[in-house]
Amino acid sequence: MQTPSKLTSISKFLSLVLRHQPEKIGLALDASGWARVDDLLQKMEAAGQPLSREALRELVNASDKKRFALNDDETLIRANQGHSIDVDLDLPVITPPAVLYHGTASRFVESILSGGLDRRARHHVHLTEDVSTAVAVGTRYGDPVLLRIDAARMASLGHQFRCSANGVWLVEGVPPEFIERVESGTDSESI
Repeated sequence: MQTPSKLTSISKFLSLVLRHQPEKIGLALDASGWARVDDLLQKMEAAGQPLSREALRELVNASDKKRFALNDDETLIRANQGHSIDVDLDLPVITPPAVLYHGTASRFVESILSGGLDRRARHHVHLTEDVSTAVAVGTRYGDPVLLRIDAARMASLGHQFRCSANGVWLVEGVPPEFIERVESGTDSESI
């Protein structure tokens, strides 16, 4: 069993190669972002990041963020979302909940409220149904601010939503008219 700090380090490295730079270790991803597990393990070892199949399974299954998925026979692995490289996750367009949330840092709020949420280098803007998850994401970047997204109105006007395997809602962008800063506490009862 890997230590928590080692699993975090490996998870960050996997995020790098499965979401952004597979070429860093010479890994090939298919059009849907899948890599052969045998290739990944071999190339990680060659890159000085050895990982057993059991440790990889532990990392995928124990991750609270569920960033990665294994296929049914555990021969393929991919990141669930967050790619900056060209992949098609083949997620269907579905109707979102009426309200979704996005967490950000206070220093970005003015820009977001005037210009909207932009996917930047990634394929999609990431949203969540869970207030605490949104706040945790915002905390990673500074003093957190919770934004409420009127997903029902967006969908009614033709914006397409998808949901990744780990429950992250994906949309190409969120125009400012659908964004509201949540002024009260971050407790779901208070919003």
